[in-house]
Amino acid sequence: MTPELLTLVLLTLLALALPLFYAGLYGQQIGVKGLMGPREGVPEPAGLAGRGLRAHRNLLENLVPYAVAVLVARALGVSNAYTVGAAWVFLAARLLHPVAYLSGVGPLRTVAYNTGLIATLVILVQILVK
Repeated sequence: MTPELLTLVLLTLLALALPLFYAGLYGQQIGVKGLMGPREGVPEPAGLAGRGLRAHRNLLENLVPYAVAVLVARALGVSNAYTVGAAWVFLAARLLHPVAYLSGVGPLRTVAYNTGLIATLVILVQILVK
């Protein structure tokens, strides 16, 4: 498995783990019955549960373009120091992002988001210059 694909697997694990964190907190707000139903008429998650949900949504929104970039690079045989470095930077940024989001450190969250975005662009550029 290439390093780029490994980061994709690790990020998928993060995407699966984040809901485990905020769902319990949200359940405390609306009750287990509210979690098990269609969630119509229940309030949006607040506080830490709300930040957890938004961090998860943001991860999913950014995981799709990253996954496309990694999978296209793999299909085309593009793997070099730039793509490997960008993959590890993306992983680090996406691990930092929910920590910053949950702790409420806005500037750090923005830096983590932008760092991940740039890392994805680096991979895409490597594909285009091949």
